[in-house]
Amino acid sequence: MHETTQGDASSSGFSPERTVRCRLVMVVLLVLRVTAPSDAQTVAALQGRVFDESGAVVSGATITVRSRVTGSVRSVSSDAEGRYYVTAIPAGTYEVTTAARGFQSEVIQELTFEVGRTIVREFRLRVGDTHETVVVRAESPLVDRASSTVGHVVTRQEIQEIPLNGRHFIDLSLLVPGSVAPSQTGFSTRPIRGVGALAVNISGNREEAVGFLVNGVSTNNLTFGSLIFEPPVGSIQEFKVDNSGLSPEHGHVSGAIANIVTRSGTDAFHGDVFEFARNDAFDARNFFEFTSPEPHQFTRNQFGGSLGGPIWRGRTFFFGSYDGIRQRQGVDMNSLVLTDEQRGAATDPVIRQLIPLIPHANFFDVDGTPRFVGSAPAVANIDRSTIDIRYSAGKNDRIQGFYGAQRVKAIEPGSQGNSIPGFGQVSRPRASILTLNETHIFGSALLNEARFGRSVLIGGTFPAAKLNPLDFGIGNGVTRSIGLPQMIVAGDLNFGGPGTLPQGRTDTSYVLNDTLTRTSGRHFMKFGGEYRHFINENFAEGTGVFNFPSVQAFLAATANAFTITLGERRSLIDQRALGLFFQDRITAADNITLELGMRYEWHVTPTERDNRFIVFDAPTASLVRVGVDRDTIYRQNNRNFEPRLGLTWDLTSDGRTVVHAAYTRTVDEPGTTAVRDTAGNPPFATPLTASGEISLANAVGTTQPAGLAPATVDPEFRNASVHSWTVNVQRQIGRDSAFTVGYLGSHGSNLRISRNLNQPVNGVRPFDALSSSSTILPSTPLGNITQVETTGFSNYHGGWISMTRRLSRGLQVNGSYTLSKALDTNSLNSSGFAVQNSFDIPNQYGLSDFDARQRFILSATYALPFIGHVLTRGWQLATIVQAQSGNPVNIVTSNASLTGTPNTVRPDLTGPVRIIGSVDRWFDPSVFVAINRFGNLGRNVVIGPGFNNTDLSAIKNVRPADHVALQFRVDVFDLFNHPNFGPPGNIVGSPTFGKITRTRLPTGEAGSSRQIQFGARMSF
Repeated sequence: MHETTQGDASSSGFSPERTVRCRLVMVVLLVLRVTAPSDAQTVAALQGRVFDESGAVVSGATITVRSRVTGSVRSVSSDAEGRYYVTAIPAGTYEVTTAARGFQSEVIQELTFEVGRTIVREFRLRVGDTHETVVVRAESPLVDRASSTVGHVVTRQEIQEIPLNGRHFIDLSLLVPGSVAPSQTGFSTRPIRGVGALAVNISGNREEAVGFLVNGVSTNNLTFGSLIFEPPVGSIQEFKVDNSGLSPEHGHVSGAIANIVTRSGTDAFHGDVFEFARNDAFDARNFFEFTSPEPHQFTRNQFGGSLGGPIWRGRTFFFGSYDGIRQRQGVDMNSLVLTDEQRGAATDPVIRQLIPLIPHANFFDVDGTPRFVGSAPAVANIDRSTIDIRYSAGKNDRIQGFYGAQRVKAIEPGSQGNSIPGFGQVSRPRASILTLNETHIFGSALLNEARFGRSVLIGGTFPAAKLNPLDFGIGNGVTRSIGLPQMIVAGDLNFGGPGTLPQGRTDTSYVLNDTLTRTSGRHFMKFGGEYRHFINENFAEGTGVFNFPSVQAFLAATANAFTITLGERRSLIDQRALGLFFQDRITAADNITLELGMRYEWHVTPTERDNRFIVFDAPTASLVRVGVDRDTIYRQNNRNFEPRLGLTWDLTSDGRTVVHAAYTRTVDEPGTTAVRDTAGNPPFATPLTASGEISLANAVGTTQPAGLAPATVDPEFRNASVHSWTVNVQRQIGRDSAFTVGYLGSHGSNLRISRNLNQPVNGVRPFDALSSSSTILPSTPLGNITQVETTGFSNYHGGWISMTRRLSRGLQVNGSYTLSKALDTNSLNSSGFAVQNSFDIPNQYGLSDFDARQRFILSATYALPFIGHVLTRGWQLATIVQAQSGNPVNIVTSNASLTGTPNTVRPDLTGPVRIIGSVDRWFDPSVFVAINRFGNLGRNVVIGPGFNNTDLSAIKNVRPADHVALQFRVDVFDLFNHPNFGPPGNIVGSPTFGKITRTRLPTGEAGSSRQIQFGARMSF
């Protein structure tokens, strides 16, 4: 039937998918022929004017930029106004020479260029012989005179020296003003054991709105919008985050851009080997390890090395790196369990078989609630390797290739909230990335950069306990040993499952982009675009989730909510996009620069290879098949025009006080999770949901007759967009310090949100059954209908003060303070519907889950001024200090009858919210009252604990030989052993309501408990 239907569609002579692809290919070919498309700045630039001593312009002067490590040379000439531009300079340190007939040459022996930065430099030449040379000392200016983009650069030296917990480069994003520590409701922002976080929240943006670039190529995985491959820190030359005023080169995300440039080899061989080790013998125990004076097991070894050098001196260079992690850990568990009396009194046969899986209570809290406090084993084995090859093919061509690969084997006992030993998940993902860059110089005023990228992520995640529900008498429709259903009791005890597993996917992303740069007088112009192709192949099965509002309901084997999708689901989703841009940076006056840009994005509507998208058509109350009954799953989003405007004003005309202002409109490319679940609708699978009294022994029998729960997508689904505006003032103080005071505001619209189209109204569902005319399961009763749509919105206002002191007299400091407020209707794209009232989305508007009103960040390194004896010289200290106010907590009830899903309805508030601040009672719970209607309490009203953490490194550097350096270091994470608490229980009436039972992040991650790491490195 499936093949016949496809044949009919083809024979009709009409194929919307084929038509779109043909049009897209034609546009791409045209663009590549005219300009060739780009996404990001991976290089730097130098611009300015050349004058003589009297202030007259010098035309025809030659400005030469020579790499001190590879010997590569770029030369340009100043024009009739004395202006010059040197573009596409790879990040690094260079010698800059300016020469003109009748003038002495001026040489800057060392000038450092940061990724994506344009340095403005005026030269004043003295009359004399060209062979006479004037050597000047020049530091890179701390104030940006060329661009209105607000960015933050972390250099390779900082990456190597600051105490980076886990050595995850993405944690460097937390040093950027406007960033926040991961919230408790984040998805990719929450660290994965051994791997770290894969996303970050910056300046009020959702985690999916941050773009990650490696050598100018997007490496976002468009399933969840997170990072596909994390380069080892040893392979990174520089890391830059642009968080506002984005150039039109940047597309497909509405938030910040994290730009990683990888290291290359030089004309000399250099390398290193290292190891970092941790052991619980040196650690403090977690605050919630109540049953033992010693910390749980924790051993971590991170080891590796790098080697770089010439393949063909002066022409071809290589750089390779390897980084391995072996981590074994007893993960903290703190869970509600049953009393011995409750265990003995259980009579239900299913519950009696489940009870042996639940550990006995070994701790009772202040209210006498029985708890299990202990640990469960976790394993993380990770191997990462990279290779970078660069080739100078003559004076006008430069080629770079980078390849990275990663393998992970992990056992995670606390997956999806599992709170007792014996469950969790096992995963074995693999990832790789390939980037190819070619830079061609047509002349001093015309340059082209072409890039290609391919990223791959392959992996599956499976329940650690592969049990058969039938063996326990559970009637959830699963009859094989793939795992028990996930059971959540009183919002605390969580075991079985995880309910959405097993599942896995293969993500493959292709990117082709290019930029044509032209300089002409006062104009610095860029043209280009980008073509992206993402292929997402999925499989999933799942064991379902039962929710029990209380221990008594669990003992009676009666849940109040149950969800499952029966059958194995497979899909292959194809998603493409095209972006075009233009920018003109105009030097309107010597102290004023204007940036005028426009970007266009066409995010092609995704398709499924075998037409497996099945959606609910509300006007006909039918299930329809996309590609057969309907052309596309949602409208084409091909009208995304994104203006980018900027102003840079040098107030004092000396480059020391500069005002930046910018306005941008940016657009998100949707993730494939927006459409993925529609491939799990009938006839390919059967999604079920039910609320009310549901028996464990006959859940499917109860649910199937009345609980078909299809997933669907709004046919008018639009791309999320963000309007942002910023203004800031930079002031350089002295030679080595600068301060910035700034403001950033944004408004997001058409943000993705999920809601229940079939939420009961006065106890009656709008759609009681599929229509009799539905070609799929006619007249079948309906339960919840989860629709992904774009009716969400957000606002952000933030002011910040930052200070930078570059390395001088052994001290380097970066610090910032941010005061901000983030509000939205929901804070995560990939979450299921969690709105209180699906027919009143504005009622969801409140503080963002990741809102943190105040945040202070400080990172510093200091070389101690001791000299003399080998034991006293070469010492260095480095620190990172973070202090942040708390994130919001959304208070809900276990009521499932109003919305069809538990833990979505908010209670009534009968008095003022009073924060007590104790782990046993964070707030006064008495003012929250569960009722059988939508409560008057707003979303995210209660504020949870703050985050305060200090990491410190003590480093000893030794040089046993001229070309050999040894470094020994001790890193102390959470120096003051300050426990950063997680959120309090948020379900009214549950045993843990208002109580805190865990730290914000698990042991081993930032701010959990003090840990000491020992490290050694040999460089040569």
